[in-house]
Amino acid sequence: MRMLISGNIACAEGALKAGCRFYAGYPITPSSEIMEYMAMKLPKLGGIFFQAEDEISAINTIIGASWGGLKSMTATSGPGFSLMQEGLGYAIMTETPLVVVNVMRVGPATGQATKSAQGDLMQARWGRHGDQQLVVLAPSSPQECLDLTVKAFNISEGLRAPVIVLSDEIIGHMRETVEIPEYVKIVDRRIAEDLSKPPFHSDNPRETPPMPIIGRGLSIMVTGSTHDEWGLRDTRGFETHFKLVRRLIDKIKLNAEKVFEYEKYNTENSTVGFVSFGSVARSVKGAVKILRGKGVEAAYVNLKTLWPIVDDPIIEMAERVKAIIVPEMNMGQLVWDVERIVKNRCIVVSLSKVGGGEPIYPSEIAAKALEVIK
Repeated sequence: MRMLISGNIACAEGALKAGCRFYAGYPITPSSEIMEYMAMKLPKLGGIFFQAEDEISAINTIIGASWGGLKSMTATSGPGFSLMQEGLGYAIMTETPLVVVNVMRVGPATGQATKSAQGDLMQARWGRHGDQQLVVLAPSSPQECLDLTVKAFNISEGLRAPVIVLSDEIIGHMRETVEIPEYVKIVDRRIAEDLSKPPFHSDNPRETPPMPIIGRGLSIMVTGSTHDEWGLRDTRGFETHFKLVRRLIDKIKLNAEKVFEYEKYNTENSTVGFVSFGSVARSVKGAVKILRGKGVEAAYVNLKTLWPIVDDPIIEMAERVKAIIVPEMNMGQLVWDVERIVKNRCIVVSLSKVGGGEPIYPSEIAAKALEVIK
């Protein structure tokens, strides 16, 4: 089935297709349409919708629903995402699968509530205190909003970890034709059937332990404090904490190849390259066409997974071009990763633009490329 829908509605459709049956949230521009759509659709599918009193309540409610056995989700924007960070840290520590959609807007603080930006990238990766990692996906079209939300649920269930879908206002409110498949590939939760095995331990660092469900015969402590493989608190021992955090990080890092997704265009004659994500990736494609018309071949890597990043496609491009430009609707965040990956293989140039909701236009990106290569 094909529908003309916005990126926000596509996110909601993707969540429903993936089996989401619990949504808790608080309305905030520019993500509110996701909440409104889930409120309308979930009850008809036997699911539960809950309007929380704030974003802190929302994140903690979906944690509880997940432990009750339901695939759970919330959506928000800048200030709400900030309020959810402690809950996300708890979800990481307790290995709770859930999905958070952040439709980015201009900040800091209230900023420009209805305008688009990409300033939440570093917060999505590292916003929690302590050593931790999670998966961050970034759609660049309404179709990818649907597809990557499905993928977010599958990764979350497979790794027993929170997954962030990092959209932005342009993508969230853009309307395009979206293909909504009748069936999608779904990864269902591995339920702990053998209650004699510890619920927070895996011999294989790439695999996560099956998840026990509250009320099914196992007395278990679900705590955000340092705990052993049975969930028992140990807030003093070095070995317990190091072993736990090492495993929580390894299950993300060692599965990077499985969760990493990107789109690339690269030719042997490329002079300049681009690395981008989200709505800016669409402008990059327009810039490549402009440059080709001026006799300049350009390459690009559009990151659909912002964390963890696999370096290879960026390195491959860096070894062919003279310069890589990183256009972002922020003051420069992704560029730091590109500089780390590229090292001395070529020049890396940041192109920042934020405020007023204006996109980075293809003509601006092309002009910057011509300036750099001259």
